[in-house]
Amino acid sequence: MNRKYLEATTMLDYNAQNIQKLITARNWKHLPDYECIKSIYNFVRDEILFGYNVDDSIPASRVLKDGYGQCNTKGTLFMALLRACNIPCRIHGFTIDKKLQKGAMTGIVYKNAPDHILHSWVEVYLDDHWYELEGFIIDRIYLLHLQSANRNCTGAFCGYGVAVTDFRHPVIDFGRNNTYIQSEGITEDFGVYDSPDELLEAHCQEMSALKTFAYRNFGRRLMNRNVRKIRKL
Repeated sequence: MNRKYLEATTMLDYNAQNIQKLITARNWKHLPDYECIKSIYNFVRDEILFGYNVDDSIPASRVLKDGYGQCNTKGTLFMALLRACNIPCRIHGFTIDKKLQKGAMTGIVYKNAPDHILHSWVEVYLDDHWYELEGFIIDRIYLLHLQSANRNCTGAFCGYGVAVTDFRHPVIDFGRNNTYIQSEGITEDFGVYDSPDELLEAHCQEMSALKTFAYRNFGRRLMNRNVRKIRKL
C-alpha cells in the first residue's frame, strides 16, 4: 500500500496532543484493523455531533476540539484517526445539491447558499478492498429525532443534512460494507484525492468574501441552532 495514504498533512494533524491522547484512551492502535476502523467510525459518527464548523479547512485537532462537524470536517477527523492507527485512507470529492441542507439552512441563509456545495466521503482500505464511508456524517441521535419528526416518510428523504432512498433504514453501520447518508444529493463527482488538503486546493467552495464572512459569523450559527432544535424534538 502506498505510504501517501498514511501520511500526516496540515489538516490531517494526527500528531496533535488531543488526537494522540484520544487514541491512547480508546486503545485503538491495539485493535485488529477491522475492529479499529469500526470503533473509530462509530466514534466519529456518534460522539462528534452533526453540526457546522467555521470552515472546511480546519485541521482534525480543531474538529475534535469543537466536538461537532459536517461531511468534510468529520471526514478530516476520521482520516486523521485512521492514519494515526496505520489504516490507509483517501478522500473522494463531490458537490451536493443545496436542497439536501434545507431545514438546517433556512430563510436568507438558504437563499444565499451556493446551489452546489462541496461534499466528500472517506474511502478506507481493508482486506484488499476500498470501502466508501459516508454514513458517519450524521450522528445516530440526530437521525432518530429527524425520523421521529418525519414519521410519515417511509421512502426517499432529502433535507436537514440527509439524502437517502430509504429514510427508515439508511445504511450507516460499518460491517465491511459501504455506508451512505447524503449520496442521493450528489450532483458532480471530482474523483479521489490523497488528502482533504489536496481536495480543497483543487475545489475550494466558491463564495464571495462577504458571503464567507456572513456564513462564518452568522449563517452557521443559525444552522447549528436549527440542528439543535431537531435534537430536542
